[in-house]
Amino acid sequence: MKRHALIGDRAFYSRVFAVMTPILIQNVITNFVSLLDNLMVGQVGTEPMSGVAIVNQLLFVFNLCIFGGLAGPGIFTAQYYGSGDQEGVRNTFRAKLHIALGALLLFAALLLAKGDALIGLFLHESGGSLSLEATLGCGQAYLRVMLLQMLPFAVMQVYASTLRETGETLLPMKAGIIAVLVNLVFNYLLIFGKLGFPALGVVGAAAATVLSRLVECGIVVVWTHRHADKASYIRGVYRTLLVPKALAKKIALLGAPLLVNEALWSAGMTTLNQCYSLRGLEAVSATNISSTVFNLFLCACFAMGSTVSILIGQLLGAGELERAVDEDRKLIAFAVALCAAVGVVMAFIAPALPRLYNTTDEVKALAVGLLRIDALLLPFIAFTNACYFTLRSGGKTIITFVFDSVYIWVCCVSLAFVLSRYTALPLLPMFAAVQALELIKCLVGFFLVRSRRWVNNIVEGI
Repeated sequence: MKRHALIGDRAFYSRVFAVMTPILIQNVITNFVSLLDNLMVGQVGTEPMSGVAIVNQLLFVFNLCIFGGLAGPGIFTAQYYGSGDQEGVRNTFRAKLHIALGALLLFAALLLAKGDALIGLFLHESGGSLSLEATLGCGQAYLRVMLLQMLPFAVMQVYASTLRETGETLLPMKAGIIAVLVNLVFNYLLIFGKLGFPALGVVGAAAATVLSRLVECGIVVVWTHRHADKASYIRGVYRTLLVPKALAKKIALLGAPLLVNEALWSAGMTTLNQCYSLRGLEAVSATNISSTVFNLFLCACFAMGSTVSILIGQLLGAGELERAVDEDRKLIAFAVALCAAVGVVMAFIAPALPRLYNTTDEVKALAVGLLRIDALLLPFIAFTNACYFTLRSGGKTIITFVFDSVYIWVCCVSLAFVLSRYTALPLLPMFAAVQALELIKCLVGFFLVRSRRWVNNIVEGI
């Protein structure tokens, strides 16, 4: 393959950075503040940090179900926008509302009824000095308050995802920046009891998150309705909540696999962490630290995935199929190069970050080892992530379902289950073995994208 087939011109990268930069900035700020939040809770003690980490694993499944549920209509949103069909965008917005509120009701009921039992799945003795009872108590207190942030989060995602898919990436970024700053300030005030506020510990951390979600949701919703000239689809969007049957059927056929995929993928990731937790609370704390730090470096990977989805989706919707193929190849190459550079930086500075936590030396050493493994695999993760969003942009949701969630359950979870329960393999080699399966996934992704089965205009004729 010639060099120019993988490298675009200046105009190409200008468009890439115009879409990617706001998403990247928002993700970096969000994850950086999450890292600071994690550090603040970690100053209270290892048990509070572990309790919060376990609850966040459970809420992670809800968050990913929202993302996955909205991704189905989002494919149509990007293509409708590319074809200039504003009524089509309105209908996909309405579909998103139904999906988001349905997921909210389901998960709220589950966490209210079974939250304590789910937290208990992660609590295992390791012979150390950490208390399982204290960890459970912290997790229960944190979860009770965090349930309140689920509604504003779901509504905000409906609005923000539609804004991004229709070319408005700056406003969600600005709202996200303000929200994380609110979260950071009130975390400091409410966790430690500063400036006359009560010292609430993990409850304070949860309350700060709820407040930040309300602020972010308010900004996005109010801006959208006040700027109907820029978001013209919002005019009359609530005249009805009905979605045309033909579109609803297509969204169900294409979107259901995405929703199930994100639910199963996030549940798979949570199950992997549950397998790692069998090595004791030290493993829970170490995986919490490493995943929080790694998420900061993963921002480049996720931002490129969103960029692939938006740019390629718009080209497919506009009928520029060959251009979509050409630019997708260049986007994937850029994603891998960018994340390889990020991986080098991560390998260089990440080992210092776990030392900032108020925890044991064993936990810190484990976290450093986990981060080094992640840094090595980051370019491969970027490749599979870009392949996933390529396939999704063309409506190949059944294929993405197999590529993503079926793969993690059949390969990664199965291996982790066997290694954690039937061997005495320590955490680090077990984690490395599971993560190395990403290399096989790269080969699968390469052949799926190369097949060109994803090159489709899915809104034509609806």
